[in-house]
Amino acid sequence: MKKNHLWLITALLAGKGVFAQNVPQDSLKVQQLDEVVVSDSKFELKRENSGKTVIKITTDELQRNQGRTVAEIINTKSGIEIAGSRGRDGAVLGAFARGGRGRQVLIVIDGVRVSDPSTFSAEYDLRLLSPNTIESIEIIKGAASTLYGTNAATAVINITTKKSSEREVAGNFETSIGTNQTADDQSYDLGSIQNSANVNGTLGKFNYGVDFSNRYKSGMSAAVTPQNEEDIFSHFITNLRLGYQFSEQFELQVYGNQTKFKNEYDTSMMDAPNLGDNEQQRVGLSSEYSYGKGSVHLNAAYSDYESIANDTFGESTTEGNNWVLDLYHKYVFGEQFHTILGVNYIKDEARFTQEVDFTIVDPYANVVYVSDFGLNLNAGARLNNHSEYGNHFVFNVNPSFVFDTENGYVKLFGSYATSYITPNLTQLFGAFGGNPNLEPEENTTIEGGVELKLDNTFRISTLYFDRNETNAIGFDANFTSINVADEIDANGVEVEATWLPWNNVSVNANYTFTERKGDNAIRIPKHKANLSLWYQFSESTNASLDYAYTGERFDTDFNTFSDIALEPFSLLNFAIRHELIKNKLNVFLNADNLLNEDYRELLGFTTRGRNFRLGFSLNL
Repeated sequence: MKKNHLWLITALLAGKGVFAQNVPQDSLKVQQLDEVVVSDSKFELKRENSGKTVIKITTDELQRNQGRTVAEIINTKSGIEIAGSRGRDGAVLGAFARGGRGRQVLIVIDGVRVSDPSTFSAEYDLRLLSPNTIESIEIIKGAASTLYGTNAATAVINITTKKSSEREVAGNFETSIGTNQTADDQSYDLGSIQNSANVNGTLGKFNYGVDFSNRYKSGMSAAVTPQNEEDIFSHFITNLRLGYQFSEQFELQVYGNQTKFKNEYDTSMMDAPNLGDNEQQRVGLSSEYSYGKGSVHLNAAYSDYESIANDTFGESTTEGNNWVLDLYHKYVFGEQFHTILGVNYIKDEARFTQEVDFTIVDPYANVVYVSDFGLNLNAGARLNNHSEYGNHFVFNVNPSFVFDTENGYVKLFGSYATSYITPNLTQLFGAFGGNPNLEPEENTTIEGGVELKLDNTFRISTLYFDRNETNAIGFDANFTSINVADEIDANGVEVEATWLPWNNVSVNANYTFTERKGDNAIRIPKHKANLSLWYQFSESTNASLDYAYTGERFDTDFNTFSDIALEPFSLLNFAIRHELIKNKLNVFLNADNLLNEDYRELLGFTTRGRNFRLGFSLNL
């Protein structure tokens, strides 16, 4: 598509929204500040009763980001850096929160932790996710091992997938096309295609859902090279969900998922015909039995992972699987004490030179006290039982106090929490450097802050955190895995603000300062900020303008094994959405990196320049 054609589409859609007939402001709903949050307690509590600043990405926000990846959306939030999210789709992603590493961030999908035990870091690959299947995302930062177990040291990203419609048959279909180009190559050739389809419904006590999505990207090389030979990324997801409401007290859901992606890739500063073929398969169930003020919940899943790499060193395959079971009982005493007693079971398996595994069995307890005079307290403990290293104890104490005002509230909050990260199968039993005598990494986090809410139109929060890592796993002179003696300290400040000046306008902003001491803080920016402006032109048209600043950070040049400072950069993104048929058909246009900023995100790898995406979504 020619460059002038794309600019013409932008102008036409924007003009249609600007000059559309206005509707009464009270008929427009831009955002809800009276949020209900779940992740920090597993209870549905008002935000003011939570001792954390939980970030909630709602269905509406996901709709405003149609065409973007899950990693791109999460990367706009405070305290988190998804390295690689601004590069070629298919780049390996690293999730860094509060100055930590990817192994310290836990991904949870529908109540079940997900991780790939066959990889070196055992992280969950964010490339496996599609936003079209997601209902909402909650992010809690800080140590959360009491409720979520291993790896929940700096953040938990809690993902809830879409539920079935109450209608007998409902459907959604979305497709989009766009460019996929660097700042230096602005040819505006189509190099990106995304599609999704979802059919779901409820028939009496039975509900169902099936969805499919794919995306295809070409036109960009993974590495910055003179040849700039394109590397193709293709991605396919299929989900099936079946549920039955046996009675008012008991319901059961079963589901299955298969995700595949193929990824051509390069090594830094070198074009190479490398091809990765990754597949994930997951089956699981969730059930709930309710009675009076109590309920019993079971979330369980089996996941299988396989990765095949064909590169200059030949073909290699990694295989792994895990069983996860979380059984817990919730009970509310006198409307004030919200209690949880549970047990978590994990079995990780992988195939190296031989099959290896470990098991975890963790009992845990948590209580939330919500008083009628402003005091709230969230406290809990977990006893980690690991088949290799034995026992480990973690706990958290999270008090907060709410002062009601005439127009809102002021909340003071703080927490002291410990967390742990188990050594993974590669570190314990890998052919190169495996050490079965490893102990878990320990993290301790202290935080405190204040949140102010006014008139249901303005909310701002700021907090300070200080995190200490001990017993981290590294290597000795013989490249054997060891628990290193050196400690890591990370501290910083996070500021978040939401302002609804009018019923058809919303402003969201955040700023993060992070300082990591004890090593070279690779790929962790010291300063990061985001600003988002959203405007509802009319009942049928809205648009957003997003600004993102990423400060200086360091990356390693593996040709010289030296650390290189990467310059700060700023990106400006624009999106407009217009409803052609109310509640049925909408079209959207995204313009990312609007000013065509030329920047480096990861040393030696490409980044996206100005790109456009045009698509539509149909509801049936």
